[in-house]
Amino acid sequence: MRGVMLDADSFDRGDLDLTALENSVDAWEIHRATTPQHTLSRIANFDIVVTNKVAINAEAMASPSLKLIVVAATGTNNIDLIAAQKQDVAVCNVRDYASGAVSQHVFSLILSLTTRLPDYAAAVQAGRWSESEVFCLLDYPIQELEGLTLGIVGFGNLGQRVATIARGFGMQVLISARPGSSEVPSDRVPLEALIEQSDVISLHCPLNEHTKDLISTPQLRAMKSTALLINTARGGIINEHDLADALRAGEIAGAGIDVLTKEPPPADHPLLASDIPHLIVSPHNAWASLASRQRLANEIARLIMAFREGRAQNLCLA
Repeated sequence: MRGVMLDADSFDRGDLDLTALENSVDAWEIHRATTPQHTLSRIANFDIVVTNKVAINAEAMASPSLKLIVVAATGTNNIDLIAAQKQDVAVCNVRDYASGAVSQHVFSLILSLTTRLPDYAAAVQAGRWSESEVFCLLDYPIQELEGLTLGIVGFGNLGQRVATIARGFGMQVLISARPGSSEVPSDRVPLEALIEQSDVISLHCPLNEHTKDLISTPQLRAMKSTALLINTARGGIINEHDLADALRAGEIAGAGIDVLTKEPPPADHPLLASDIPHLIVSPHNAWASLASRQRLANEIARLIMAFREGRAQNLCLA
């Protein structure tokens, strides 16, 4: 079997051990990145395709040799799963390889915002500590996490990890009922209640018809004015224009964002404006620790070998 990687630069920058992946097929063709106009021609005549974020539609899936698509990520919204079923193409994704890295990043954002670390670091660089009449700077209010309430939307492996860490800081944890569901299990609260009661809200749900623009102006206005919003899930879950307006108006205290609707974002993206206060935007790299990326590469190899041995795993269906 022959395999092609469409966007290898999205997970390997020459720092991984790819031995298992290299040995999982008889021959590889590796592309560091692939634009939409090249996707069809690069898939043709290959049995196995590995893609992270390159979209594969029904036209590309029509290649008669194609047998397996491995998504080098958990989300599969870049794959036409209906077309895959019709074409009898198996689609597998990689699951729970980055929970440690992402949960760590969630608290990097929360702690940076509550300790005002970026502001203090900038003040030191600007010489304000050197000019201070006392031994320290106290220009920005620092908030402790102990006693605050963390609201989690999406309670899979990642949401559970974040909850465990939060409790270690002495935070109270609220878990939202599943967006789009009318049922509220006994250990969860309605989303509306979570939004109103939480001091920090962290999003860990998939992007789908129930979660697109889940957080927009009404929800932002219902949040505490002292609350923080963290998104390491998918960009479309938050209405980005509404968030920018809410931060400018002081409707919430801050936000930490690792994902945007369009990636890479245009220079005029609403959340890249220089006048938005108390906002940290990281470049969709919450997942990207060296250990996490190595697990990803190893898992891709394992999924390919399982498929070749007739025991396909992590199958994704429409």
